[in-house]
Amino acid sequence: MTAALEGTEPLATADPERAAPPATAEPEGTEPSEWQRRITGEWVGRPSLFAADGTWLGFEDIRRSSVFDNGATTYVMDGALTGGGPMAGQFKLGAPFAFGVVDSDRNRVYTGPDFHGTGQPYGSFVDAHYYGPGWQVDLNTWNQVLPDGRTQAYSSVLHQGPAVVGVFNGVYTRDPERVAELLESETRCGAVPYILPTKEAGTYSGTCELWGADQKPCGTVGVSIALEPIDLLRTRRRVTWTGALEREYTAEVRRDGFRSFYEGPGAWGNALAYGRACYPSLHFTDVWKLKGREFMIDAEPGMGAGATMAVAYELFDGNVLSAVVHGVLAWSPS
Repeated sequence: MTAALEGTEPLATADPERAAPPATAEPEGTEPSEWQRRITGEWVGRPSLFAADGTWLGFEDIRRSSVFDNGATTYVMDGALTGGGPMAGQFKLGAPFAFGVVDSDRNRVYTGPDFHGTGQPYGSFVDAHYYGPGWQVDLNTWNQVLPDGRTQAYSSVLHQGPAVVGVFNGVYTRDPERVAELLESETRCGAVPYILPTKEAGTYSGTCELWGADQKPCGTVGVSIALEPIDLLRTRRRVTWTGALEREYTAEVRRDGFRSFYEGPGAWGNALAYGRACYPSLHFTDVWKLKGREFMIDAEPGMGAGATMAVAYELFDGNVLSAVVHGVLAWSPS
């Protein structure tokens, strides 16, 4: 780990009083929460279904909406699975899903009957954990509303106990004029694997939001991921965070199919890609850990010129969530 990280608190505002939000949800009011306002309307997408090892299996054509009416919130999801391989029987919908939501910007509680659990918003990003009796899986959903306000990068990692059994991920829109274009793009890009440029050096960079574990904003972070290809399977990553959070590390990343391995010196860990979304789990050279998702919005083969990457990272002080960073990065060649 470089000196920029060693001995540096990841959150200047961190203190014992700013702990994780309470376990109880705030009651619903007469006005929708900020997150509820962000996701109003009908969202349309064609996310892909992947097996646990990253193999692409098919598409899920989905229309979903979260309706706030007279102080009550109901979430509705209607769709059909195309393909699915051995998972088709489990994940085809026999009827539209619907479930109640206790609307809150602290803890959104999903009250069933089709999903039970909670979600925690961090600005335009929500981290939700819940159980679906119809699918018989525990879900960890990351929903990131992009800066244009009309696009979402969405993923649900499906678990049986601690084991991953599959993943849904894709891009959604709530702009009716963009639906046809988005569905065509998702059909073309859904199965494209996450393979960064292997013969072109460059940098993904942009300004991201920083949120504390208490779900309060802590400023912005300039994120830079500089890529230096070594060969067709290995890339040197130089990651720099500046602004409200100062971090810097370098790691050599080796790809093996859908799997990637971070082999030091500044970060150690691995990642698994489901289509164009890659999920790293990293350990730095001190107590800090990172779990994240790097989602290529423009998933043409090579993922280089013109590509944008929606990123979401959760930082842990030991095993305790400390901060959430999310935003959009754009590619520029060296």
